[in-house]
Amino acid sequence: MSHAVTQVQAGDLPRLLAIWEAAVRASHDFLSEDDIQLYKPLVRDVYLRLPGLTLACVRDEHGDVAGFIGIANGSIEMLFVDPASHRQGMGRALLTHALDEHGATRVDANEQNTGAIGFYTRMGFVVESRSPLDGTGRAFPILHMRLASG
Repeated sequence: MSHAVTQVQAGDLPRLLAIWEAAVRASHDFLSEDDIQLYKPLVRDVYLRLPGLTLACVRDEHGDVAGFIGIANGSIEMLFVDPASHRQGMGRALLTHALDEHGATRVDANEQNTGAIGFYTRMGFVVESRSPLDGTGRAFPILHMRLASG
């Protein structure tokens, strides 16, 4: 199934936050409820509003955002799909858009999120390095991945 990737509209931001939370709850079992509540306002108020961030999305058959990606400076900063829409090709469509339309070649992923690591590996990314702490300085290791050349 082909999924059209379109630009996120300002009115979509609350839906993006809801997708982020649902996806994190489904795939980040290493985070506690306190962790999720700590990150949620950062996602809403900072990460979704980063200067230079391009947000794109895919919509379901009802026109509702079902997944989104954020790209900045050749890096995939975020990619989340509503768990109800997992395994329908939306993540692949969003990632392909980032590669083809924005020249993205890098992504960071939580080391404990094995589903994401597997997805990016299947899509041609390789681990380049590892950081023991996430961007907030918390002990959630990050794998820095890059698109394998040729």
